[in-house]
Amino acid sequence: MCRRVIKLMDFLLLGVFLILSEISSVNAQDLEPRAYTNIPRGLNFIVAGYTHLSGGVLFDPAVPLENANIKVNGSIFAYARSLNIGGLSGKFDMILPYAWLSGTADYQGESVSREVSGLADTRLRLSVNFFGAPSLPMSGFKDYKQNLVIGGSLQVYYPTGQYDPEKLVNIGTHRVTIKPELGISKTIGKLMFELTGGAAFYTTNHNFYKGKTRSQAPIGSLQGHVNYNFQRGIWAAADGTYYWGGHTTLDGIEGNDLQKNTRLGFTFALPLNIRHSLKLSLSTGVSTRTGTDFNSISIFWQYRWGGGLPKIKKS
Repeated sequence: MCRRVIKLMDFLLLGVFLILSEISSVNAQDLEPRAYTNIPRGLNFIVAGYTHLSGGVLFDPAVPLENANIKVNGSIFAYARSLNIGGLSGKFDMILPYAWLSGTADYQGESVSREVSGLADTRLRLSVNFFGAPSLPMSGFKDYKQNLVIGGSLQVYYPTGQYDPEKLVNIGTHRVTIKPELGISKTIGKLMFELTGGAAFYTTNHNFYKGKTRSQAPIGSLQGHVNYNFQRGIWAAADGTYYWGGHTTLDGIEGNDLQKNTRLGFTFALPLNIRHSLKLSLSTGVSTRTGTDFNSISIFWQYRWGGGLPKIKKS
């Protein structure tokens, strides 16, 4: 009995840790390990975090800049809940980011600079695991062993962010982004291998820079992760993503700005106890044809409750 309790606690510390993306508005370039894993139903999460990005940082991938030197400091607040969706495990999450941006760049031969703060676009996401991750109560996890999991999600980025059409660089995008995604993970011993594919679709911005109309083709993305599980729920992951597409049209004229970019990253998760966790993530651009090339560092704190979660024993 004692061994089963210890196994359950280890699994909870390992699997309950909710992983959020670097910052929600850099939406085609997420490096998000463990997005499709099983967790007990009925759990609630709140997450607070800090992100620093520097380089060719943009919240809107429809704006190709040259010689960009932009810094962003961002705070993130998020809420999530694990769900039972027709007997399958699922999750709903909402991310509310706030950012401080400053820097300079060149756009079509014009030098631009910007210093601004405000809300970024809100992200809503619904995820469901179609195979290998049934919806289970907390008590059901003592006998559950994760193997092959296949899942999917639908993300919507709603334009709640700061936006000024007289400025080229903004925090908000002034358009809706919809991103469907499919993912697969395979656990072998202490290793977990993941592969995720998705595509971001954008509505037209009819009030782009100085009154222009700008549209953008979808951006496809592939990301892979190799996770290693240590004892007591500690884990680390090597992350990589490749994204392509996204050429833009400005007032009916198609631009020569097709994106083909690659990023690499590292993630480390440290559970403090059954309710509190920390996550650190680093990433950098490896190759950039057009668009954003930046470095980032993020740290998140998470608190979880509900779903029959055991109480913390007082020493």
